[in-house]
Amino acid sequence: MIHTNFDDKAFLKKLLLEDKVIAFPTETVFGLGVISTSEKAFNNLVEVKRRSPDKPFTLMCSSLEQLSKYVVFSKKSLQIARKFMPGSITLILKVQDWVPKFVTLGSGFIGVRIPGNKDLCDFIEYVGVPLLVPSANKSGEAPALSSEEVEKAFMNEIPAVVDGKCVSNLPSTIVKIDNDVVTLIRQGPIDFDDIIKAGD
Repeated sequence: MIHTNFDDKAFLKKLLLEDKVIAFPTETVFGLGVISTSEKAFNNLVEVKRRSPDKPFTLMCSSLEQLSKYVVFSKKSLQIARKFMPGSITLILKVQDWVPKFVTLGSGFIGVRIPGNKDLCDFIEYVGVPLLVPSANKSGEAPALSSEEVEKAFMNEIPAVVDGKCVSNLPSTIVKIDNDVVTLIRQGPIDFDDIIKAGD
């Protein structure tokens, strides 16, 4: 496993375009990432993560502009997104009709996130498309909080990890917004009551 940083973005992009899985820090925990436009990359991520293939991954975007190409915003969901993104929140929203079925597993919904880590946002912008990103751990294990923990968990299963630090060590708050009904899926750093207020 090669240890690198976001300055080596051409190398990291090349790995992604080859459907490889890479690991990197977010402002919450370390994540695993693959390119969102390749079903082969999705399947590689399922294998590395040891996760059931019937559970979709979060779509990580560089900006609200990029995100708006993939999901359908209502007035309420856009207000919430503008208030808390970039940041430690994942919104589960309806996708645009063109988004491939493997991304949503045919559910019509996807969890979307804009990380509060500028280097990561800039890298996703450089790649040109969103990444599919779960936390860096095998199913049932605790998320990695350092590149050393990533290496211990995955050894030679992934080619590269971006060194760095996670700030909050707490996975993002997840809420689902469907027909303007906001449902808490997982409490994280952002309080659910604040999210509800932002959508009013």
